[in-house]
Amino acid sequence: MNSAPEIWKRVLSLMETELTSTTLSTWFDDAEALSLEADRLVLYTPTGFKRDIIVSRYLSHIQKALRELFSAELEVTVLAEGEREDIQQTQEDSFLPGTEEYTFEKFVVGSSNKFAYAAAQAVAQAPGKPKGYNPLFLYGESGLGKTHLLYAIAHSIHAQYPDYRIVYIKGDAFTNELITAIREGRNQEFREKYRSADVFLMDDVQFIAGRQASQEEMFHTFNSLYEDGKQIVFTADRPPKEMLRLDDRLKTRFEWGLPVDIQPPDYETRVAIIKNKAIHRGMNLPDPVLRYIADNITSNVRQIEGTVNKILAFQELMGEQVDVDTVTRAVRDMFKDKTEFLPSTEVIIEEVGKFYNLSPQDIRGQTRTKDVALARQVAMYEIRRMTNLSLKEIGQAFEGRDHTTVMHSIKQVEAMTKESPEMAEIIKDINANINARYE
Repeated sequence: MNSAPEIWKRVLSLMETELTSTTLSTWFDDAEALSLEADRLVLYTPTGFKRDIIVSRYLSHIQKALRELFSAELEVTVLAEGEREDIQQTQEDSFLPGTEEYTFEKFVVGSSNKFAYAAAQAVAQAPGKPKGYNPLFLYGESGLGKTHLLYAIAHSIHAQYPDYRIVYIKGDAFTNELITAIREGRNQEFREKYRSADVFLMDDVQFIAGRQASQEEMFHTFNSLYEDGKQIVFTADRPPKEMLRLDDRLKTRFEWGLPVDIQPPDYETRVAIIKNKAIHRGMNLPDPVLRYIADNITSNVRQIEGTVNKILAFQELMGEQVDVDTVTRAVRDMFKDKTEFLPSTEVIIEEVGKFYNLSPQDIRGQTRTKDVALARQVAMYEIRRMTNLSLKEIGQAFEGRDHTTVMHSIKQVEAMTKESPEMAEIIKDINANINARYE
C-alpha cells in the first residue's frame, strides 16, 4: 500500500498535464497529504484562503487524478490551520494508520493463496519462533494480496505484543532513506532504526537488487536480526533465485526460511473477493453481475476492488439499478486488453529517473555523463516500447533531439537487453514500477 505523501506526489505529477507550473507552485507548494483512507484523501494547506481556492477551483483536478490512479471515486477533504490536530491525534493513536482494513479477517482465502495465508498466520502467532519460517518470503505478481498479508502480520503481532517494535518499509524507500542517511552523516541512526526491530517487514524487496550500498546494508541488517531471533518477512514479484542482480549471499539468506508463492485467484476465489468487497462497501451484487466481473477480471485483486468501487460510484451518481448492462457501461474501460494500456511519457521518464537516482530534468537535458546518457537511452527505449509515439515525438520529449538519436538509443538498449541478463532485469524492474503507477 502506498502512503498518502506518495499518492499526493503522483497526483501532482498527473495534474502537471492540465495546470501550469505557476498554478501548482502557488496553490500546492505547501499542501500536505495527511492520510489516505479506503475512500478518502485528506490534505492540509496552511490558510483558509488557500483551502477555499483549492476546493472551489482545483478539487475536480485532484479527483480526476485519483480516478486515474485508483479507477475509483475518492472523496477529498482539505483542512486548513487549526483543523489538522484532530486527524493527527487519530493517526498518532493508531498503529500503521490507513492500513486498518488489511487484516487476516478481511483476506479472502482460496486455493491460490491458502498456503501463503497459513504461513503468514503462523508467523503472526509466534514471530521469530518457527525457525523454518524465518524469513518468510512471499512472492507473486502485483495485486495478489502480498501487501495485505504483510500488514495483517503487523496488525496481528501488534495486538498480541503491543511492546514489540515493528518496522515496515518498501524496498525503494529503504534505498532512498539510506542515500539520505549517508549524505547527512546519519548512518548509525539508520542502522539502529532497522537492526533494533523485533519484526522487520519489507515490501518489494526486489528493488534493492543491483544497489550495492543497499545490499550491503541489508546483508548486515538481516544477519543482526536473524541472529537475535527477530522475525523477518519479505515480499517480492519473483523468487530470490530469479533476482539476477541480487548478491548471491542475500539470495541464500532469503531462501533460508520459507519462500511461498501467491498465484492469481481462481474463479471461485474471484467471486468470493468481489462479494466480500461489495458487502464491505454496502452493496449486494446480483449473481449475474458477480459472474460477469469474475469472468472479466481474472488476475488482479486490486483491479477487482477498483471495479467494485467504480460500480458503487456509478450507482450513487446515476441512480441506476445494478445489472450486467449497467456494469458493462460503468467499467468497460477497465476490461481493456493489456495492450491498450499506455502510460504517459512523464511517468516513464520519472520512473527511469527514480531507478537511476536522476531527476526528469537530468534525463531530458543535455548532460552527457555515462550514467545520465544510459538513463536517457533507457527512457527513450521504454517510451517507444510502451506508447504509440513516433521517433520524432519521442525526440521532442527530450528537448527536441533528432529522431536518429532516438533510433540509436533504442537499438543500443535492445542490444544490451539481449546480451546482458542484468540489463534485461533492470528493464523488467522499471516496467513494474511504471505499471504500478496505474494500478
